[in-house]
Amino acid sequence: MNQIKVLGTGCASCRATEKLIRSVLEATGKVAQVEKVEDLPSIMKYGVLSTPGVVIDGKVVHAGGIPTRQQVEQWLSA
Repeated sequence: MNQIKVLGTGCASCRATEKLIRSVLEATGKVAQVEKVEDLPSIMKYGVLSTPGVVIDGKVVHAGGIPTRQQVEQWLSA
């Protein structure tokens, strides 16, 4: 895993998702580049209609609502 993108226009759920991902990365000692994508045309390129969306290494793994900590841990361990 090299790159994680959090897709969203800056709402509270998007910020919470980014914070959660960074927290899990820190807790597990894993390293990845985390990028916040707020540009609507860029978000639409991934086909994400509900934010926040999460993209890991180019693959959409989540869209709509804040993921659980357990979900994030599973994504990062894969």
